[in-house]
Amino acid sequence: MIEINNLVKKYGDKRAVSDISFTVNDDEVLGFLGPNGAGKTTTMNIISGYLSSTSGTVKVNGHDILEEPELAKKQIGYLPENPPLYNDMTVREYLNYICDLKGVAKDQRKNQLDRILSLVKIDDVYNRLIGNLSKGYKQRVGIAQAMVGDPPILILDEPTVGLDPNQIIEIRKLIKSLSKTHSIIISSHILSEIQEIADRVVIINNGKIAAVDSISDLSKRLSGQTKLLMTFKGPSKDCVNKLRSIHGIVSAIPRSSGNNLSQIEISIASDNSTEVRSSVFFMMANAGWPILELCSLDPTLEEIFLSITSGKARK
Repeated sequence: MIEINNLVKKYGDKRAVSDISFTVNDDEVLGFLGPNGAGKTTTMNIISGYLSSTSGTVKVNGHDILEEPELAKKQIGYLPENPPLYNDMTVREYLNYICDLKGVAKDQRKNQLDRILSLVKIDDVYNRLIGNLSKGYKQRVGIAQAMVGDPPILILDEPTVGLDPNQIIEIRKLIKSLSKTHSIIISSHILSEIQEIADRVVIINNGKIAAVDSISDLSKRLSGQTKLLMTFKGPSKDCVNKLRSIHGIVSAIPRSSGNNLSQIEISIASDNSTEVRSSVFFMMANAGWPILELCSLDPTLEEIFLSITSGKARK
């Protein structure tokens, strides 16, 4: 676990980070988001020990990053936005060099590297020059160096920047697999990727925390309601009347269903304090109207981000 309390970083009279506090839980993927210049990279550098704070504390599994830097840094693997790779080294030479830097014992090195190579799927390029690898493979090598030493926490700054769609999907799958055994902080401007993999998000703006919550709870806070779109077969008017009688449903409005007249779409809005999906399911089943699809109409993470960082979100 990481605990950040009242973190401040000043450059002269300017505060790059202003009184930030949040936690990262065990085996959690935390999305760390903010506009350019918001203080994200500064905060991540402080957490990883690459930069000292002006005031405040960072504790990594109980170890203060300033008072016990060696013990704290051993808990963290860091992938900066520009991976610290040496293009004239092979992957094998580079990872062994990282093992030397991190003090991995010689008798443990082979087993550890074999496991990392298998996890990040770079076995087939182990003896190739890093400079000859694709961008996707270089990112994997960067993640591999962060994993050397078996740190329980990984900090990944823009791990999918510059990758093509197939490479992004591969890195996303890798991060998901790593989240089973690691706490992960991930910063990215590709908000759809964060929405896919993050358990919670921290949004920072102008050096201050603007929001900390799960994406679903932030979405409910932003809209004030939970919104669903239901596609079904049955009588539109009768269904609307029955839906409106369910406790917690604020509105049920028929929508166009395109050219397929045998399917009806209804948008449903409910108050945030009531879970209505099971009630909707049983009502439709009892009436004999099959649900073909039930999906969320809540704001996306991109919409949430834009609203919060523009100062229009609900408090």
